[in-house]
Amino acid sequence: MSTQDPLAGFVGFATALREAGVACGPQRVQAYLDAVERLDVGEADQLYWAGRLTLCSDPDDLIRYDDAFAQWFAAAPPEPRPATVRREQRSRIAAVVSQPAGEGEAGADDEQLRVAATDAEVLRERDLAELTKAEREHLRELMAVLRPQPPMRKSLRSRPARRGSLDPGRTLRAMLAGGGEPVRLAHRNRSTRPRRVVLLLDVSGSMSPYADSLLRFAHVVVRRAPAAVEVFTLGTRLTRVSRQLRQRDPERAMLAAGTAVPDFAGGTRLGETLRIFLDRWGQRGLARRAVVTVFSDGWERGDPSLLGEQMARMRRLAHAVFWVNPHAGREGYAPVQSGIAAALPHVDRLLAGHSLATLERLLLEIRDA
Repeated sequence: MSTQDPLAGFVGFATALREAGVACGPQRVQAYLDAVERLDVGEADQLYWAGRLTLCSDPDDLIRYDDAFAQWFAAAPPEPRPATVRREQRSRIAAVVSQPAGEGEAGADDEQLRVAATDAEVLRERDLAELTKAEREHLRELMAVLRPQPPMRKSLRSRPARRGSLDPGRTLRAMLAGGGEPVRLAHRNRSTRPRRVVLLLDVSGSMSPYADSLLRFAHVVVRRAPAAVEVFTLGTRLTRVSRQLRQRDPERAMLAAGTAVPDFAGGTRLGETLRIFLDRWGQRGLARRAVVTVFSDGWERGDPSLLGEQMARMRRLAHAVFWVNPHAGREGYAPVQSGIAAALPHVDRLLAGHSLATLERLLLEIRDA
């Protein structure tokens, strides 16, 4: 920060925050500058809290703010209160996961980061059903820093653009404003909007080792696009848990979802529950032109032919249908179970879902669907 022009330095800090993903608009920047005028800029604590109280509008902004403050002013943020320890820990994990080996400061800290990154990379490939309690805690922190991107579709609405099809209305209005001369041709393009994503999670007994991790994964996807993602659990009955998973705090979301689902670790009636989903929600619009992902190992207690019929209905409605089987990532796996064999002809892709790395690849498949 320049000592000759401190105002430019503070504005530059706000710009750096905006580039880091903090939504600090002109009004918040002005409030920040007003606060800076009333404090001693030589005191790092005062400068820190002035920006934090005026520039941050979301709990997720605090991590980005702390990192940007430390880099811009070359000063460590004040000692956090116990409530913010987990957020700073997640920030460190995010930095470790995203930082390639060999970058950063040299010395012992760099060596520790490389070791941590290696541990995180190993954990990403581990089977979710084989993790210890400590590894599951670490996995939850890694999941919390995932940034899924929803698939996009073209909207019926159009918007002004530099290139594209001719916009007759705007062109004519420009001609009238210019005395009848075609001064400038106006163009338009169709805008885009998120495509709906539907996640159907099998919570039967055979899927119970993966149920908690898959629900946490669904929570991350829902929180990224709350209005465009729907989540249901499949077992002996169908349960909609989208509302419960829209809560910001993952532990509260898991508790609410666990309370709402009465058939955890029970039997499996995939064909019947999918029929209920399509009759009650899917046929009426929830599955139409959506990306539908079924998480299940394919064990079916009911009639496999019913499951095949409902998957065929699903395929006719949806934009894309994925089936995620935790066992598909194991060597020598063959889709011979009655349920998966009946569903496979109506699925676009059969994917593995036994580890964090495979779930990250699933996010890319959904984004590019």
